[in-house]
Amino acid sequence: MQIGPYKLENPVILAPMAGVTDQPFRQLCWKLGAGLTVSEMLSSNPKVWTSQKSLQRMTHLGECGIRSVQIAGSCPDEMAHAAQVNASNGAQIIDINMGCPAKKVNKKLAGSALMKSPDLVRQILKAVVGAVEIPVTLKIRTGWCEEQKNALEIAQIAEDCGIDALAIHGRTRTCMYRGHAEYDTIAAVKQQVSMPVVANGDITSPEQAKYVLDYTGTDAVMVGRGAQGNPWIFREINHYLRHGEHIAGPTKVEIQDVMLGHLNNLYQFYGELQGLRIARKHVGWYLKRWQHAEEFRQRFNRLESCDEQTSSIERFFQ
Repeated sequence: MQIGPYKLENPVILAPMAGVTDQPFRQLCWKLGAGLTVSEMLSSNPKVWTSQKSLQRMTHLGECGIRSVQIAGSCPDEMAHAAQVNASNGAQIIDINMGCPAKKVNKKLAGSALMKSPDLVRQILKAVVGAVEIPVTLKIRTGWCEEQKNALEIAQIAEDCGIDALAIHGRTRTCMYRGHAEYDTIAAVKQQVSMPVVANGDITSPEQAKYVLDYTGTDAVMVGRGAQGNPWIFREINHYLRHGEHIAGPTKVEIQDVMLGHLNNLYQFYGELQGLRIARKHVGWYLKRWQHAEEFRQRFNRLESCDEQTSSIERFFQ
């Protein structure tokens, strides 16, 4: 799959997820086989850029792989400026968020709420594409609600405006993350446009990834929640797509090493206080693969130092 001048090594992409796809997690997923990773969304409102959270999200230099940065907002001029700032900070691809279903985002007419306003969508896309010389991609849902599925219309607008690739989550905004993703709309979009299309939603196994690629004819799949606590899913999908068989899962030694390495990167990136707090949710996701780990997870969440967290993980595997 090609996005502008960048050719992905494989068709499996890490989806942008607020509070999840920070730099440490992106780097981990890239090392374990993601062909592209997309950052957490960054608000286009410059008034919030001085916050610690925004400053950390705007850090792109020094990363491995292609640096794709997602921006969110509803003002064309602000979105264009945000794209320019992130490009100057090291972004190689700008991704526009029109898929987030969160209330706090939608009430500002950003995220998936923009799908209700095709004219504004066109203004934003034109502004951002015209503001930077790097590729611009777009992420949407199938529509705002079942009665207002307009992914085909938005996709055509995107192609007309020069968007380089389109990712579609197979749910409407009102679906949130409930039920099952549907892929018929994504397949229809792929038939209509010539730009690369990426299918997103419920990609949680190698078999599902292959099924979705075959069913929709899309150029790649995007993995979101399926990667939480399971960054190995990228190499597993890649192996299955190439060879038609499963690769052996990670050993306990590898799982321990990856978890400890991930935690250490969180501590270094965020500092001890914030790092150990963020580590708690990731460890909770990792431990879902083990039955009877709930008691350990509860103890882990009460630990107040990085050394205690590291030692507890080592004891858990022993």
